[in-house]
Amino acid sequence: MESLVKFVQDEFVTKKEIPTFKSGDTITVYYEIREGEKVRTQFFKGVVIQIKGTGLTKTFTIRKMSGTIGIERIFPINLPTIQKIEVNKRGKVRRSRIYYFRELRGKKARIKEIKI
Repeated sequence: MESLVKFVQDEFVTKKEIPTFKSGDTITVYYEIREGEKVRTQFFKGVVIQIKGTGLTKTFTIRKMSGTIGIERIFPINLPTIQKIEVNKRGKVRRSRIYYFRELRGKKARIKEIKI
């Protein structure tokens, strides 16, 4: 059964060229939003909290702060509405899933940047 699922994913799901990023990186995701007949591009900029899954079913979670409220959004890697992904900053973290980042406020919520 697993081989059948893998065959269908390889044949029919289009693979996108995305930059490599990991947890702690600040990225911007540009994606399309359909409102009736209109289509517009919106972006979501934040810190990658986790990357989950393997292959074509991989997803990543981004967290951004809107005022004092934290907003998280989960994006599948092969979402057809994603136009592009930009890596803004590389962050240095010790874990692959930084859930502790949710409770941090103020200066403690900063991630050390790696110079490229």
